[in-house]
Amino acid sequence: MTTAEIAEAVGGVAHGHADVSGGAFLDTRTPEAGGLFVAIAGERVDGHDFAAAAGAAGAVAVLGSRPTELPTVVVDDVTAALGRLARHLLDRLPDVLVLAMTGSQGKTGTKDYLAHVLGEAGPTVATRGNFNNELGVPLTVLRATPETRYLVVEMGARGVGHIALLCSIAPPRVAAVLNVGSAHIGEFGSREAIAQAKGEIVEALGPDGTAVLNADDELVAAMAVRTRATVTTFGAGPVDGPVDVSVDELTSDELGRLSFELHHRGSGATVHLTQVGDHQWRNAAAAAAMALAAGLDLDTVAESLTDAGPASRWRMELSERADGLVVLNDAYNANPESVRAALDTLAGIGARSGRRTVAVLGEMRELGDGSAAAHEAVGAHAGTLGVDVVVSVGPVADGISSGYAAARPDGVAVPTEGRDAAADWLRHNVSAADVVLVKASRGAALEVIADVLLQEGNRTA
Repeated sequence: MTTAEIAEAVGGVAHGHADVSGGAFLDTRTPEAGGLFVAIAGERVDGHDFAAAAGAAGAVAVLGSRPTELPTVVVDDVTAALGRLARHLLDRLPDVLVLAMTGSQGKTGTKDYLAHVLGEAGPTVATRGNFNNELGVPLTVLRATPETRYLVVEMGARGVGHIALLCSIAPPRVAAVLNVGSAHIGEFGSREAIAQAKGEIVEALGPDGTAVLNADDELVAAMAVRTRATVTTFGAGPVDGPVDVSVDELTSDELGRLSFELHHRGSGATVHLTQVGDHQWRNAAAAAAMALAAGLDLDTVAESLTDAGPASRWRMELSERADGLVVLNDAYNANPESVRAALDTLAGIGARSGRRTVAVLGEMRELGDGSAAAHEAVGAHAGTLGVDVVVSVGPVADGISSGYAAARPDGVAVPTEGRDAAADWLRHNVSAADVVLVKASRGAALEVIADVLLQEGNRTA
């Protein structure tokens, strides 16, 4: 598109001419050749000041609120204009099937499984990282081309109306709600309010769409009445039971990699997952239900799930140090439900392998008034599971250690002041015979600790 065409599509004014052939981007460190640099004027950083750097990195034009050194489409609201541009592009690509998902946890894991399965069936564009908001969704859409067959979009919400807005940018034909947990409950106030917001994704579907709902979550299952679309459910259940896409016969290897039978419409197929985590079957089942709704057959879906490797960093990322220490890096994000799931996986690995289990847990953010109780509860869960050592990182996470100590007085609880103190303790107290889980909210950046553990030479014990 030319800058003049972009200006017409978004209701802006073109200052200078350029032919934009690449995608859109916000960060000069991740440029798109021939692309459109999106300049956001924030409270601390003004993107317009980086227009020249964006040009040097490959951008040929800018979408901004004032002219820059590059040809610029000037608009009053850059974020709104970016959304309009994405919708304009999508309307020009009628053959693209949009599949969207939301949930309190599991969005990225499910998105990665689905993108892999669909990617083996045809050209697929999917959300990168956590680009799931009013900037990330249009940036994802703007990577689509006339060759794209499937567009997989992860959608997050910070309040009622957010997902409806995202669906207006990328209207889905297949939409899934994975679960309703307590992530962001500090912003929403209750799980019921979260469900209200998440359900907007199925309300956006037309009669020709498919709503994919978690049958094992009552707040999600209740969303069936909020959509005009066909409803497909996924979850645990007997063969030919009420769940449309069901999983049974779950088994796990020593490191927590699952195998199971996947059932749909009277047929079954075996899946062997390569990724670690007792919860992965549910992510895989959700992805399977969405792929089946997109027209793929069960055997193809099962085969693709079996060869799906990890696509996103720091999410149940399993590594083994040269001396044999196993590190499970799940440091990308955390909420009470996902921490409990990760602890279940850690305990399972310990039980099957005989390794000592060490949980390094940091702060879970955005939990509101229930934060202290939530931290103590996940600590108690670790104690109940029999986790051998819990290292809590930072003062907000102290409740994890106290909850653990109360539930397992004979365990080792190690509250630390922060990452440096935790890393120092671990250097001197873990060995090749251990398996270590590292998990916290994104802001805690505990992947630093995982990196320290995996460095060559940290083998003292």
